[in-house]
Amino acid sequence: MRLLWYLLIFTNIINFNKLKRTMENYQDQNQPQNYQNSNFNNGNGNFIATKLPNTTVSLVLGIVSIVCCCTGIIGIVCSIIGLMLANKDLKLYKSNPQQYTGVETVNTARILNIIGLVISVLNILYSIYAIIQIGGWDAYMEQIQETMRMAQQNQ
Repeated sequence: MRLLWYLLIFTNIINFNKLKRTMENYQDQNQPQNYQNSNFNNGNGNFIATKLPNTTVSLVLGIVSIVCCCTGIIGIVCSIIGLMLANKDLKLYKSNPQQYTGVETVNTARILNIIGLVISVLNILYSIYAIIQIGGWDAYMEQIQETMRMAQQNQ
């Protein structure tokens, strides 16, 4: 529960910073000397700025990796795929920043994927530690079977 609370606070901070940057850009555009039309690259070439292609997928994978971090493997797989897609989008953006929009969302997706990866890895390490503390895999399976027998007897 505390993790979700921290995640909510973190997301609100990111959204506030994005709103702040948007307002600063809006104020800069109202000044005639700073106004540039983002669709025409100062007259050198006509293009329309497009959204980065894998932004939404990477963001969704980051959220899924955090939600599924308790399963371990699913969280790791989702976060690694999300990180690869986010890094691909960042390279694409850095090659031509005027052509693409949504780099803030890609950065948010990267952060979510990193958080999901770290939590999933920590969960797997803790699970391995717990199994070792019980006495190994055989003792762990024996304890699970004993718990199942006790649950069936109580029904």
